[in-house]
Amino acid sequence: MAEAPVPLSEDEIEAALQAVPGWKREGDEITRTFGIRYHGGVAMIVHVADVERLISHHADIDLRWGKVRFAITTHDAGHKLTEADFDLARRIDAIAQAHMAEPLDD
Repeated sequence: MAEAPVPLSEDEIEAALQAVPGWKREGDEITRTFGIRYHGGVAMIVHVADVERLISHHADIDLRWGKVRFAITTHDAGHKLTEADFDLARRIDAIAQAHMAEPLDD
């Protein structure tokens, strides 16, 4: 059986956030929103979901007209941030770039 994921310390979270520019911490999750046409957003979500299935880690995804928002936390770690969250954030950034989604960094 796999070991439970280990939550990051506050210092580790701050360092990890520096490595994923554009991602923001909102409580015990990290979030980012991308601007993209609706149907392009659907295609991007399918691409993200396929990668999530392969790595067994999933974001909460909110598709709206013209934008997609991702929120990531580790449910198996008591809804705390782990290294897996930041790994997924990097993967989402790469997928968003491949789909020509525009970061909406407020």
